[in-house]
Amino acid sequence: MCDSCGFLYWNNSRPTAGGVVEDAQGRVLLGRRGIEPSKGLWDLPGGFLEPGEHPEAGMKRELWEETGLLVDPVKLLGFYMDQYGDDPHEHTLNIFYLCRVMGGKAQASDDMAELDWFSPDTLPESRELAFQNVRDALVDWKKIKNGT
Repeated sequence: MCDSCGFLYWNNSRPTAGGVVEDAQGRVLLGRRGIEPSKGLWDLPGGFLEPGEHPEAGMKRELWEETGLLVDPVKLLGFYMDQYGDDPHEHTLNIFYLCRVMGGKAQASDDMAELDWFSPDTLPESRELAFQNVRDALVDWKKIKNGT
C-alpha cells in the first residue's frame, strides 16, 4: 500500500484463455510467437482476458485474432498456473479449452508469426515451447489422446 495516496496493489495472477484446437486428423494447432516474451517459440493460441470477459468468449476472440479460425469449445481442458516471461511478479492463470474448428481459414495474425498442425508424435521439443503452461496443457491433451 502506498503511504502517500493509499493505493493498494494486488499482485493477482492475470487470467488468460486459450484453445487446444484439433483438426480432423487429430493434430493440434500451434503458433510460433511473433512477439516477446518467448518470440520464435511455439505456443497454443490464446491470450489475456479483457476486463469482465468470460474465459470462453475471450478464448474465441483470441483464436479469431491470432488464427483466423472460428472455434467451438468441446470441453474445458484445465487451469494452469505460470509466470509470463522473466518477470517474477507477472503471474498468469491459464484456462484452456479443447476446441473444434467451426469456420474460417487458418492464417497467422496478431501475436503469431506462423501456424502449424502437430500430431502427438510430432510435437516440438519442450525447449521449443513458449511457456510451462503450454507444456502442461499439451501433456494433458496427449493423455486424452492416449485414453489415459
